[in-house]
Amino acid sequence: MKMAELKQRLRKDRPMTTVTLRMPEDVIEDLKRIAPLLGYSGYQPLIRAYIGQGLRADLERLEDTPIARLLDNLKAQGVPEETLVKALADLSA
Repeated sequence: MKMAELKQRLRKDRPMTTVTLRMPEDVIEDLKRIAPLLGYSGYQPLIRAYIGQGLRADLERLEDTPIARLLDNLKAQGVPEETLVKALADLSA
């Protein structure tokens, strides 16, 4: 993850949205029990932390592909982002 993206993710005032998620009651009870032991104010911040950890791991894994490295290299050499986006879209069509 790029430093600018990381700084954006660490901001405390990021906008939030409500999501409804169905989960087994026993899982919620476990989350409620474990959250304070891990230093979280409640089970919802713990769920967000779990999701964030998994998301960051997947983003790191997927962003470190040969195509991602090629795109980063082309951007560094001055190829406009719009050109790269169009080229990727043409490949998908």
